[in-house]
Amino acid sequence: MDNKMALTVTALNEYIKGKLEGDPLLANITVKGEISNFVNHYKTGHFYLSLKDEGGVIRAVMFRMNASKLRFVPENGMKVICRGRVSSYVKDGSVQLYIADMEPDGVGALYIAFEQLKKKLEAEGLFDPAYKKPIPKYPRRVGIITAATGAAIRDMINVSGRRFPLAELVLYPALVQGDGAPAQLIRGLEVFGGPCPVDVIILGRGGGSLEDLWAFNDEALARAIFASRVPVISAVGHETDFSISDFVADLRAPTPSAAAELALPEAGEVKRKLHNVIDRMSLVTENRIKNLRRSLDALASCPQMQSQMRLIDDRRMAILNLDREMENLMNRLLERKKSGLLQGAARLDALSPLAVMSRGYSAVFNEKGETVNQNKQLAKGDRVKIRLSDGTAKAEILEVEEWKK
Repeated sequence: MDNKMALTVTALNEYIKGKLEGDPLLANITVKGEISNFVNHYKTGHFYLSLKDEGGVIRAVMFRMNASKLRFVPENGMKVICRGRVSSYVKDGSVQLYIADMEPDGVGALYIAFEQLKKKLEAEGLFDPAYKKPIPKYPRRVGIITAATGAAIRDMINVSGRRFPLAELVLYPALVQGDGAPAQLIRGLEVFGGPCPVDVIILGRGGGSLEDLWAFNDEALARAIFASRVPVISAVGHETDFSISDFVADLRAPTPSAAAELALPEAGEVKRKLHNVIDRMSLVTENRIKNLRRSLDALASCPQMQSQMRLIDDRRMAILNLDREMENLMNRLLERKKSGLLQGAARLDALSPLAVMSRGYSAVFNEKGETVNQNKQLAKGDRVKIRLSDGTAKAEILEVEEWKK
């Protein structure tokens, strides 16, 4: 045996590593198997695991830069499909798969992420009915967090005008899909819970795919809904769509228009209840007066009271006057309530953003989708979007002029 020809262990492992990495098949390979020995190294963000099937097992690692892009968290026993490269770790000579991408085998990544977050928040009690806040019966201000354009806001405005025109609608325009949407939705909850207080909040958007609705499955948004001091109605997508915000909100509505119906009473029903109360008050008052009259007549028939008939007649006239005043008071009360309903309907129509636009006004938004209402928000060359009553237009700022006070 020639000792001069002997390789060191390190040299051998490096040779094996070079052979593996020189194979084009192993440089970009797809492998499916079942996860075992999974370790989420929270300090580094790396995933360490093994992939196995009925006949074998291979060690694997997924570094943080790739692991951070996953929509779901891998778990032991989960069947996955992994893409990566095969190499050898020189220090211990182990062959392992370096994973660049991973997806569930059979079930979509978004669905698994949805179920994992749902299970986590449910275990923490965020879905517990004991924490659900009641929706006010007669809200004066309703905060709506949704896109400034689209069918959702139009449907809610139409339902509000039809059901309860006394309520004031306040819109917080926000993105409803994409990476920046959760932060804007959370900001809307903060605004309506503080600087611009409302009685109830409607959070939602129209229908779409699971990817389109994914902003409403954000963990930070779910915790913001749970922490909101104002009751929140979640109205995301269509009736068959469910999101994490639906489970954590105080009330789930199948559609945005249904949310408006749940948030607002029906004006006709309110009027009927008011008339019923007035009728009951009138009946109680009338019966009370009749009982007093009978008592008075009984006293007047007594011999001892005959000499006091003049006094009794005076009291009888006072009662009759009181009866007439009570009737006049109830009539005036009814008229004021009717007038209030009409004035409220007029105020709601005046506050409607669509009505304002139909009178020749428009709304200007910058490239971030923020409302522009001061010239200091603009600079020459900025591009803006102008919202009109029947559509939108894009423009470029040629000059910004400040009015002299």
